[in-house]
Amino acid sequence: MGAPSFWDEPEEAQKITRDVAALKEEVDGFAKLKSKVADLDTLREMAEEEEDESLLPEIEALYAEVKQDVEHLELGLLLSGEYDANNAILTLHAGAGGTEAQDWTSMLLRMFCRFAEKQGFALETLDLLPGDEAGIKSATIQINGYHAYGYLRSEKGVHRLVRISPFDANARRHTSFAACDVMPELDDTVKVDINMDEVRVDTYRSSGAGGQHVNKTSSAVRMTHLPTGIVVQCQNERSQIQNREKCLQMLRAKLYALEKAKQEALVSDIAGEYQNIEWGSQIRSYVFQPYTLVKDHRTGCETGNIQAVMDGDLMNFVESYLRSQQKKR
Repeated sequence: MGAPSFWDEPEEAQKITRDVAALKEEVDGFAKLKSKVADLDTLREMAEEEEDESLLPEIEALYAEVKQDVEHLELGLLLSGEYDANNAILTLHAGAGGTEAQDWTSMLLRMFCRFAEKQGFALETLDLLPGDEAGIKSATIQINGYHAYGYLRSEKGVHRLVRISPFDANARRHTSFAACDVMPELDDTVKVDINMDEVRVDTYRSSGAGGQHVNKTSSAVRMTHLPTGIVVQCQNERSQIQNREKCLQMLRAKLYALEKAKQEALVSDIAGEYQNIEWGSQIRSYVFQPYTLVKDHRTGCETGNIQAVMDGDLMNFVESYLRSQQKKR
């Protein structure tokens, strides 16, 4: 009897390897913390017994390390949602405003990609619709890694930009909006029944670069779930069959999220959260002029180092959001 076909699936094997490595890191982290606490206690006792103040800088440095390690472990405890450990599917849409909003959407895409890279996550572009002159109109990426969804679910909502537009000849200040949707990637253990009679499937030529294959075959797939109006599309894979499978995966995740939201009475229509990508609906503001400030309107977390944020330094915002959600439970 041969080995189960499960092990012949590279993606599943890679996912298990990543998860095991991440869990091992958590266990090792706790062991190291325990060792540091013991060392700190020993140093304290030595300083007290010998009345040696020269040990104080070493004690303070080790205490700072222990405090940082404890905060890191606490963050891991906050990622206890049902699908927090899963991969994440992140979708961006430009709001009204033409080129300015589309440029802002491309800036956000870069920011999230940088954040993912800092966490050691793998990135996969599923769909990308370029802007008319610059930027992008929409994009869907999959972020693969342990707790990817747990970290990135804090980014779901409308993001607002205030800056002097590089596309305005009069150098006036503009306000732009882009919406971010984040879903967990669901595995086959989560059952969502999809009646394909209620799904319209359209194929079209990929808009991305890629040579003759991409330009001459209708490999890209768009699926529209007629009862809910949910639309998903994928053009990243080389074959129509692969794009179709990825679309079904995304559609399953969106339908699950919709049903879960209804059950929890969070919203009556999940699309309503992003119906108006405009003033008053933003979760976070990014101000480049007349001063620099990034502020999360849900938690009050803010920083003046806007360049660091745009380079993917989002952990303070992620952590403050997770802590605020923990308090609501």
